Amino acid sequence: MKVFKFGGASLESVERIRQVAQIVQSFPEEKLLIVISAMAKTTNELEKVAESFFLRKREIAAQLLFNIEQQHLNVAEALLGTREHPLFTQLQQFFTEAEWTLGEKPMRTYDYYYDQLVSLGELLSTAIVSAFFNSVGIHNTWLDVRDVFRTDDNFRDANIDWVYTQRQVTEKVVPLFDKANLVITQGFIGSTDQNESVTLGREGSDYSAAVFANMLDAESQTIWKDVEGLKNADPKLFPNTVNIPEISYGEVIEMAYYGAQVIHPKTIKPLQNKQIPLLVKCFLDKNLPGTVIRETSDVKQLPPIIVLKKNQVLLNITSKDYSFITEDKISDIYEIFHGLKVKINLMQNGAINFSCCIDNNPEKIELLIKTLHQQFKIVYNEGLELLTVRYYHNGLLEELSDGHTILLEQRSPATVQRLWKK
Repeated sequence: MKVFKFGGASLESVERIRQVAQIVQSFPEEKLLIVISAMAKTTNELEKVAESFFLRKREIAAQLLFNIEQQHLNVAEALLGTREHPLFTQLQQFFTEAEWTLGEKPMRTYDYYYDQLVSLGELLSTAIVSAFFNSVGIHNTWLDVRDVFRTDDNFRDANIDWVYTQRQVTEKVVPLFDKANLVITQGFIGSTDQNESVTLGREGSDYSAAVFANMLDAESQTIWKDVEGLKNADPKLFPNTVNIPEISYGEVIEMAYYGAQVIHPKTIKPLQNKQIPLLVKCFLDKNLPGTVIRETSDVKQLPPIIVLKKNQVLLNITSKDYSFITEDKISDIYEIFHGLKVKINLMQNGAINFSCCIDNNPEKIELLIKTLHQQFKIVYNEGLELLTVRYYHNGLLEELSDGHTILLEQRSPATVQRLWKK
């Protein structure tokens, strides 16, 4: 048993979907559970639908949804050669459910409606790929992951009920492999006990695949991407990146923690618990070696690992009465951040000042400042970037920092972080 995950880039065109089919056909004897993301840019477009709906711009939301519908119908027709296939009835049902949501008045939180609408992307992509595979002789079973992954109602970042979900995997997923060697399902989404769709966090398809790998005791999990493997930096932001042939679970967790977008932060733990290797392979050339992520690797062989988080905000929190910010006040600050689900990316504190760097989420920041202002004076600076370099050397740091004003820095023997503005 192996688990594959294909992201949106591998589905961005009819040609690439056919290429995915060729990859799957090259594993004819394997039992494969395939987790698939939404097609390229679909999640972004569905986010615009959710935003327009919540702002009560229904005509805009409806038009955006119609555009998404036509795009997917066109792709399906190009793959199947007809619109008479039963797939089109299934797709229409998905869009009808989304239209029902748009017909409501937004009485619940934005995050709730986000999940009901954005989860559509994975349902569409998997249904299309499954139907196409069956049409070319790649026999498979399509599975609605919402019937398997039970979560809480923490919309947009739901937590999986592992006991219930494991039971569902054992009772509903394992028997499917008696009928076919291939099961296709969605990443990123699940369902509450009230049958409300949820998402597991942006880019959560990697995590979905890891959960399946853990619960199915898979031999390995492979993430198929449009790069040759795991890079030491984002090639879109930095020139001269290099491939990392092998790296440990721990190092990848560090990369994810600091903001690298290659692997979802929660992906590694389910794999590490059962020592399941994670492979990062290139769907453009499956014969490239890629990257192997496992329990141990030689850190001496690693190049400097560079992560840049943009759109950051620096908050300076000062006690109003100039009293020391010691353990009791820091505890109060942490409790506020935790209650509002705001992650701190970098922090420092002095005698009467606590400084921290966070992602720029205007809605949460407004509430955060309002809450903190009851006890503290707040100053903030936005439009910043946070650089993290592991296994750095000073020449590289100075090269990367050239032309920037450094506002905050933390340094250890292995890692340096610099918050700057241009």
